[in-house]
Amino acid sequence: MKIYIFVDMEGISGVSGSDYVKSDGRLYATARRYYTWDVNACVKGCLQGGANDVIVRDGHGSGNHLILEDMDPAVEVVHGSTGAVRMAGLDECAGLILLGYHAMAGTRGALLEHTYSSASIQNMWMNGRRVGEVGIDAGIATDRNIPTILVTGDDYVCREAKDWIPGVVTCEVKKGLSCQGARLLSLAEAHRRITEATAEAVRQVGTIKPMPVDRPVTMRVEVIERGGIPNEISRRGVRVLDGRTYEATAETVEAALFAVL
Repeated sequence: MKIYIFVDMEGISGVSGSDYVKSDGRLYATARRYYTWDVNACVKGCLQGGANDVIVRDGHGSGNHLILEDMDPAVEVVHGSTGAVRMAGLDECAGLILLGYHAMAGTRGALLEHTYSSASIQNMWMNGRRVGEVGIDAGIATDRNIPTILVTGDDYVCREAKDWIPGVVTCEVKKGLSCQGARLLSLAEAHRRITEATAEAVRQVGTIKPMPVDRPVTMRVEVIERGGIPNEISRRGVRVLDGRTYEATAETVEAALFAVL
């Protein structure tokens, strides 16, 4: 059994603000270590739960933040840009883990809440429901009939995951206090919990079902600044609704996402 881990940085153990997650931040080098350690804790749980192989997608920003020489040797790592496929290699896997995730844009009290871009996107909706990266990425797994089995991060993203994905296992490694603050577990305890929750989730592959998604899929984006919407002539299939909002409809979640981003 092969498991796919898509890892983001905002929800990683020990991360508590923007200085960790930006490449020019003063704590970015520390965050890379924390990022790698959480992945290794998750990989350990995958193997304990019965997985034979693990693919890790470095999913934060440019996708090149993991410290490869410190990675568990049991994994393959997807690094850098993957073009129009958000999760290269997911088709080979029995389950998806969303590691180190954050709550959707506008979630009051959640650490580093945003949806894809805090600089340009105010809100997103999928089939009329306000959505964050958890719901969209779980939907991309559903495109391939693959269940999302585990989500880790702060308390807000864990609640969001349960609201979107029936039966998903969650692992809370911190409590959000504000966009730039959190109450953190010790790294050792967070890693212990990640390993334990991962093993539990992997054992439930076959029980947890892919997140339900109605098709076709309509993805809507509300931008932060006026003038940030695409041109309908150059971007076929995009419908501009007003000066800040546009949408597109496609047969899969992934196609709808790439149509609007």
